[in-house]
Amino acid sequence: MDLHDIQRGVLSGRPSPYAATYLLFRVDDPAHGRELIRHCAGVVTSAADTPLGHTWISVALTHEGLKALGVPQHSLESMAWEFQQGMAARAGALGDVGPSAPQHWEAPLGSPDVHVVLVALAPDQQRLQAAIDRARPAYEHLPGITAIWRQDCYALPTETEHFGYRDGISHPAVDGSNVPASNPLEKPLAAGEFVLGYPDELGGTQVTDPPVLGRNGSYVAFRKLHQEVAAFRRLLAAETTDAAGRELLAAKLMGRWRSGAPLALAPEHDDPVLGADRQRNNAFGYADDDPDGFVTPGGCHIRRANPRDSAVAGEVRLHRMIRRGTAYGPPLPDGTLDDDGVDRGLMFAFVGAHLGRQFEFAQTQWLNDGVAFGCADARDPIAATGDGPGDYTIPKRPVRRKLHDLPLFVTTRGGEYAFLPSISALRWLGGPTD
Repeated sequence: MDLHDIQRGVLSGRPSPYAATYLLFRVDDPAHGRELIRHCAGVVTSAADTPLGHTWISVALTHEGLKALGVPQHSLESMAWEFQQGMAARAGALGDVGPSAPQHWEAPLGSPDVHVVLVALAPDQQRLQAAIDRARPAYEHLPGITAIWRQDCYALPTETEHFGYRDGISHPAVDGSNVPASNPLEKPLAAGEFVLGYPDELGGTQVTDPPVLGRNGSYVAFRKLHQEVAAFRRLLAAETTDAAGRELLAAKLMGRWRSGAPLALAPEHDDPVLGADRQRNNAFGYADDDPDGFVTPGGCHIRRANPRDSAVAGEVRLHRMIRRGTAYGPPLPDGTLDDDGVDRGLMFAFVGAHLGRQFEFAQTQWLNDGVAFGCADARDPIAATGDGPGDYTIPKRPVRRKLHDLPLFVTTRGGEYAFLPSISALRWLGGPTD
């Protein structure tokens, strides 16, 4: 892979702890838009470079953003059709209905005004602000560029999200990337699964018109997901009688203890040392030891998000994702069971070359539908979106346990499909329209 041409945010893991900021821009003047992109081409860190102070900037553009720069129609039509439609138009298929429907999204998310997405990331707030300040002159002196939205995020040293689970554990290996898999049992995936211009698992290669626009780039799905933390805690309290029972139920819903230790390797009791061990906490499968889900329930979150070697319809490797999650909003104080009205949740980012058979398939067929896992229409108990309550079954001998009328714990507050161009594509986009 041409790592010098691929943006670092596509393949590289993030430091821990870190702070991040999402900035959205509208382009009102194509010439000013191209000037902004030219500047970005000079500050974006590649996958081959060591970022200054572990700080880097990624730049993505929506379909409307490429149009605003003056990219020819035939070039736009050579890109993924889901990208051309945009996330808001795909809301019905994605389960973004009811409270998650686009009409309830936070403005300007999902609107034609979102053109450029800039993500800055650093180990701490001070260095993050310095990176933003360095980028600020690139857009503040351009009257044809307007900053329209900002979301600050962070990752704690504990690497946990608002429900209390250790996050960011599982990621695939990409052939030629020099980034090892978190699961040593998983064979590296073909580069074309995540980066355009290379053969994928089926032997196909995605090419755009002209090729420079797409090669070494990747699609990204950004989503702002509000988490109902108090409601999640109330469920655990209502369904259990003590702290040990609450933690076991939380593990059965996720498939991991909140320390990060997987049920597959720690079925009876939490093992925080295992949970923090990146060499061991993702080294497991399901097919040989737990095909029926008596240890790790078939409907739990991690088994849905990545069935690994489970017997499910289709080829799991065709639906693997690179996933990034970053918390936003202050934590709900420990022990609090009442909602304080503060917005908190996760800024989710999927990175891959196939929006349809990776992100959309996992969202619609695995998270929002349980048929593939023998769960009928039951949704993911942690991360599903939609409308109305749901049920969840925990396999158990001699009698299974079933939870009824689970509320939805995640609500979509907005999102965008965007494209992470290569550094050479950023230079092309910043050049003349012809």
